[in-house]
Amino acid sequence: MIIGYTVGTFDLFHIGHLNMLRRARDLCDRLVVGVNSENYIASYKKYSPIIPLRERIEIIKSLKCVDEAFVVYDLKHAEICKKYGCNVYFIGDDWKGPGHFAPQEKEILRAGCRIEYLPYTKHISSTKLRERIKKFEPD
Repeated sequence: MIIGYTVGTFDLFHIGHLNMLRRARDLCDRLVVGVNSENYIASYKKYSPIIPLRERIEIIKSLKCVDEAFVVYDLKHAEICKKYGCNVYFIGDDWKGPGHFAPQEKEILRAGCRIEYLPYTKHISSTKLRERIKKFEPD
């Protein structure tokens, strides 16, 4: 059985999120999904999610392609892979290469999980949605 894992903030849930989760589920028998907590997000981003955690996790749990969802509080993705017996870690191909994900990539591989980079939906992102919303906000 192939058990897959992915993680995200899933703020302003959009087609890019759905595309990634569906693609991930197509490549495994069971998909577990971590949803980033507000405190964790604040540790590396300059903003907080617009959608509260309880609503973001409920959205993810309600998807047919997701078998289980839970809150993630830190970067210990390798430990989560071990806990759930994951064989593959899914992440968008926009994270490929040196940078923020590189240290976690090594840990995940050491945990016995292969990494599958999935195509990023280029025309949409939560950041792009935030920028569009900001244009309509009164000064």
